[in-house]
Amino acid sequence: MIEPTSPELQKFYDIFDSVDQTKVSEFKEFLETNAVNFNLFKDGNFIERSFPFDMIPRIIPKAEFDTLEAGIVQRVKALNAFLNDIYTDQKILADGIVPREYVDSAKGFLPSFMGVVPPKAVRTHISGIDLVKDAVSGKWVILEDNLRVPSGVSYPLTIRRAFRHTYPEFFELMKISKIKQYGDELKAAMDYVNTGGINVVLTPGRYNSAYYEHSYLAKITGATLAQGDDLLVENNEVFLRAYNGENLRVGAIYRRLDDDFLDPEEFEPDSLIGVPHLASAYRAGNVAIMNGIGNGVADDKGIYYFVPQMVKYYLGEEPILSNAPTYLPYYEKDRKYVLENIDKLVIKDVAEAGGYGVLFGNRLSPEQRAEIIKMIEDDPRRFIAQEVIEFYDLPCMMEGGIVPRKADLRAYVIYGEEVSVSMGGLTRYAMEEGNYLVNSSQGGGFKDTWVVEL
Repeated sequence: MIEPTSPELQKFYDIFDSVDQTKVSEFKEFLETNAVNFNLFKDGNFIERSFPFDMIPRIIPKAEFDTLEAGIVQRVKALNAFLNDIYTDQKILADGIVPREYVDSAKGFLPSFMGVVPPKAVRTHISGIDLVKDAVSGKWVILEDNLRVPSGVSYPLTIRRAFRHTYPEFFELMKISKIKQYGDELKAAMDYVNTGGINVVLTPGRYNSAYYEHSYLAKITGATLAQGDDLLVENNEVFLRAYNGENLRVGAIYRRLDDDFLDPEEFEPDSLIGVPHLASAYRAGNVAIMNGIGNGVADDKGIYYFVPQMVKYYLGEEPILSNAPTYLPYYEKDRKYVLENIDKLVIKDVAEAGGYGVLFGNRLSPEQRAEIIKMIEDDPRRFIAQEVIEFYDLPCMMEGGIVPRKADLRAYVIYGEEVSVSMGGLTRYAMEEGNYLVNSSQGGGFKDTWVVEL
């Protein structure tokens, strides 16, 4: 079902029914010139490719987005409070709101960082909150919280520049909210937690799928783009190896690699992309790491189930936005329901991300169904199950014309002195008709998102 739109906005969408192919060529040329890539690893191979894009933006009325913004800010504040609590007093566990064993068994929970309080007590510096618009209720529903290394914000920032270049008249005729200040807001957040020194964007290198984004964000924030071997730790302080031999103190690191690879002395000893002893500098309070080490516990899809209760517990407020209907096989009642209704549910591995570990029950063969049932029975903590959300299609320009495709929205949140939501976001769409997996890492495309004041 195509998302309905107002007559005012439909007039804009109608323009793309007969778009000049010259405009499409201009878009492609702009993105190719700027090397806008999202690379894939498939069948053991590294595939460097342009990120598929669509010229037709998603348009959200500002009044509608205002509700989204309020709900997202509320959620990120609660998640930051949860992380601070989990790594200090663990009051939410003592009060039985979240089962203690559920946190203790979370893959992303790092007990060795208990008692570590990051600069300014901010852990969720950069969040990506994934939402879809339910075609049945017309309401926005949160699917996932990404609090470790969410990617994608550079792509709407870049394509917005292409739009301004190709269609300047739209920005004269429509009240489209600006997003170009994202770089300034990100820099302000880095400066806010900086412990003294320069800001660094830590990248695994050019073979990472989002390397384009790493270099782009370093550029717009004025931070230094560095790889692991560009940094060293001495006396629990982090330094950038300068070309002139004079090392520069580092006060904040926006890391774009997972905990496992961040410090070979602390985590994966074979990691060649991390910084030895970085965790020690973090524990000593001598460097801010964005996002905080150990955030993966809140990324756990099982912990997602409890976020509405976190909002009530930490903020004393009712949640503005809802989760998708979710079941935890960890609980006997939920497990019984899941096993009896597996054909109509989506099964997710709690520790996976990027669209991996997602199974649609109605697409499983009898053998696959029997296998996943046994896996759930053997290790119920490993999975969640969700009702299938029939979310809207959006019009997408593909070869052969404009076609409907499933699409979600990733909203980007910066937690600095204040919490702010970018007035747009990354709309991701599936390339194949009827596909519900829109993730970039699954080969999906992207389009800009315009927040428009009507």
